[in-house]
Amino acid sequence: MAEKKMTLSRKNHLKSLLLQIGQEMLEEEAQEAETEKMQYMEEHCPALSIPGCTQDLQELCRKLHKQIDLVDEERYDMDIKVTKSNKEIYDLKLKIQDLNGRFKKPVLKKVRMSADAMLAALLGSKHKVSMDLRANLKQVKKEVKDEEKQTGDWRKNIEDKTGMGGRKKMFETEA
Repeated sequence: MAEKKMTLSRKNHLKSLLLQIGQEMLEEEAQEAETEKMQYMEEHCPALSIPGCTQDLQELCRKLHKQIDLVDEERYDMDIKVTKSNKEIYDLKLKIQDLNGRFKKPVLKKVRMSADAMLAALLGSKHKVSMDLRANLKQVKKEVKDEEKQTGDWRKNIEDKTGMGGRKKMFETEA
């Protein structure tokens, strides 16, 4: 069956109704939280009656100090528990990161392959071209220089150039 589309005005009307209901629920939750707070304060903090004589005041101060000490001990214990649990959470997060992020890389073996075999392995059946690199190079004829033809045996050149006279011959031939 084809479903009918909702008109824009109907859609906006329903959206505004949902927003109103949500706002009312938030206000009710805020009122409930306030009443719970007031009930807790009435139970745990009785009304303060200040006595007139100093001995009663001192007794009240001692009583208040004891209560403050108890509350501080509880707060300290809770703080230690929270820091301990935060440290455990941090350690567990590190373990998770280590498990997810690290893995041992296997030692790769060297494989001797020709260029043709490598391309065939990578490209599969698509590989038709051979990689004969020497066939694609230009052929150049090597020209032998005149000096190399004249030099001949290298031992004769060394014997001619030894000593002071040889150095002089070297400079004369270059100039």
